[in-house]
Amino acid sequence: MSIQDTIRNEIETNDVVLFMKGTPQFPMCGFSGQVVQILDYVGVPYKGINVLESDAVRQGIKDFSNWPTIPQLYVKGEFVGGCDIVREMFQSGELQSHMTEKGLAVKTPAKA
Repeated sequence: MSIQDTIRNEIETNDVVLFMKGTPQFPMCGFSGQVVQILDYVGVPYKGINVLESDAVRQGIKDFSNWPTIPQLYVKGEFVGGCDIVREMFQSGELQSHMTEKGLAVKTPAKA
């Protein structure tokens, strides 16, 4: 199985996937840490994948999404964005609405 197949499988078999530096319990960069805080606050279960454990995954996810930075958030197989996009969506309530529309339960209601 190629690294692209492995990445695609993770994205397709998990509702919410965060490719990040470190783990949800121990983020290794501030940007990954911010997205972890947002996802924890929203209360949606997610899988964190530590790109620091594998150079192939670290480069592979950038190639897969054609997005140059980490972290990268996927919801129901769809690339949502990196830290700045996730933070802006969260602050506007769009992230919570997006997750609700995808059939995921959030613990904080979207802003009106």
